[in-house]
Amino acid sequence: MMVEGLSRRRILVAEDDALLAETVVDALEGEGFQVTLATDGLEALEAAGSREFDALLTDIMMPRMDGMTLIRRVRAAMPRLPVVVMTGHAPANLETIVQRCDEGPLITLRKPMSLRLLIQSLSKILAPN
Repeated sequence: MMVEGLSRRRILVAEDDALLAETVVDALEGEGFQVTLATDGLEALEAAGSREFDALLTDIMMPRMDGMTLIRRVRAAMPRLPVVVMTGHAPANLETIVQRCDEGPLITLRKPMSLRLLIQSLSKILAPN
């Protein structure tokens, strides 16, 4: 079941857990998204600097650069980039903290999350206003 109107949207996924990353990439590609996988925040930042993306899907706890720093650095160049945060280690006020990075769209998902919820969240954040 492909999400209407979202096919071929470019998603940057920053996730250091190899099994979860593979599962998420397979699910997103199955929905028609173009996916670039980065295994840490620094790799994701480099990818974001070399091509345009429609959304960032990121973990918070990653090696070399954490997700919060990644979001701030990416949004410095693209303030309205939609971001979906996936994390198992989130403070209660995570959305407030991330919103301070800028005013771009944001959805927070707590791990473990269902792939259906992930797809719904991306659909929601990418939907035209």
